[in-house]
Amino acid sequence: MPLRRLLGLSAVLRRGFSTAALRPWWAMIKHVAAFNLPAPAAPRLRLAEPPCASRLVVPEHLVRPARDLDPEGDTIYGAFAGCVSAASGDGLLLLTFFDLPAAAPVVPGVFMPGGIRARRVTGIDEEPEVMRFVCNPLGGQLFRLPDIDGTTKTLRYSDIGILTQSERPDQPPDRYAVAVLSNGQDQSFVMRRFLSQTGKWDKIVDLQSPLPLERPMDMNLPHDIDGHLARGPWASPKHDFLARHEHSPARSDRPELRFVELPRGSVTEHAEWKKRRDDMYNYRRIGVSEGRMRYAEVTQEEPFVLSSFTFDDDGSCWTLEHRLALRRVWPHEDLLEGKPWISVVDPLNASVMHLTVGKQSFSLDMDTGTLLGCTLIGEDDRHRLDFHFLKPCVLPPWLESSQIPSSGSLSRSKDNVKSKSLSDILVRVDRVKKN
Repeated sequence: MPLRRLLGLSAVLRRGFSTAALRPWWAMIKHVAAFNLPAPAAPRLRLAEPPCASRLVVPEHLVRPARDLDPEGDTIYGAFAGCVSAASGDGLLLLTFFDLPAAAPVVPGVFMPGGIRARRVTGIDEEPEVMRFVCNPLGGQLFRLPDIDGTTKTLRYSDIGILTQSERPDQPPDRYAVAVLSNGQDQSFVMRRFLSQTGKWDKIVDLQSPLPLERPMDMNLPHDIDGHLARGPWASPKHDFLARHEHSPARSDRPELRFVELPRGSVTEHAEWKKRRDDMYNYRRIGVSEGRMRYAEVTQEEPFVLSSFTFDDDGSCWTLEHRLALRRVWPHEDLLEGKPWISVVDPLNASVMHLTVGKQSFSLDMDTGTLLGCTLIGEDDRHRLDFHFLKPCVLPPWLESSQIPSSGSLSRSKDNVKSKSLSDILVRVDRVKKN
């Protein structure tokens, strides 16, 4: 089936998909996981074809620890939330849930229905308890990762990615790694990794930074790339560089970090970045499309020029692929009401970009300068913010029937397998489509 047909060419609102035969090959998943919707028995992805966004619905009792409604002490758990932190190239999701404790002493002599003692909240713990899960959004499996360093107080490890690896072509992954970089001492970094074949976290310390001392690294993982890469970068599209480790965290005992600047004209001085970093997050994206790394940005002044670059195969520089003035293809007044955001880089078609303008989300073919689809995203800022933290997730045909790899599921004799390249991960999906 042609790729353009899979992406869809209609300019009307896209309908949802409920069966495997009709579902899209990839989805733009909303950042926040839903709990208060009618929940299925297992985690399920409520699918919609881009430029519509999909929503992951998780039964709360599967991810939230059981809590006493009337505990003996003064601590209660007043809030619970979850998000999709990363997506792998094989469709597995990394979920993070936050259980927020609060100080709430008992109000003497006052009771609530059911005989529960009334309490008065006097303070909120600034660091919630954090739980992380690997999820198959179509198959419904869920696996809780062990706590990092044996504690749930790990909010500082918010920038985290998941990588998958398969021993066989066109088949589900046999193993995965969850990895996080954090700042160490003296311009160094610490990498923590969970390996599915061991079922444990390990730690690599003192990875030396390739950056000059005057250019500190922002540890934010870009939305679109953290899980799609076998040689995955940690990058900051808000800042002025791309830091990239040359080996898979799942395979290398000592990853090596490199420093590569963004395209000329996109490099931002540190002082300017600090002043505008939240705004930059809206109009800069790094992602993977057709197996290669891409960088996209859109100017915030008329005529709102959208540009995309590809990272050269030798890993040395960026090459401009597309440049298009949005005013030419989007003449509506929305561009005056709200400046364009980049939602995601299309993972399967390098010429397609997904953007948000005002109250609408749309897909744009940069080769032809035509709109491929458009949808309303809501009347308030809350709905628009749903499109601020979208995760692109490839949905290969085997995902619904496959299982999350676990420790001991891969023979030790196969441990010397070479890590997959960028193209290996995404091209496997393309090969299945063409057959």
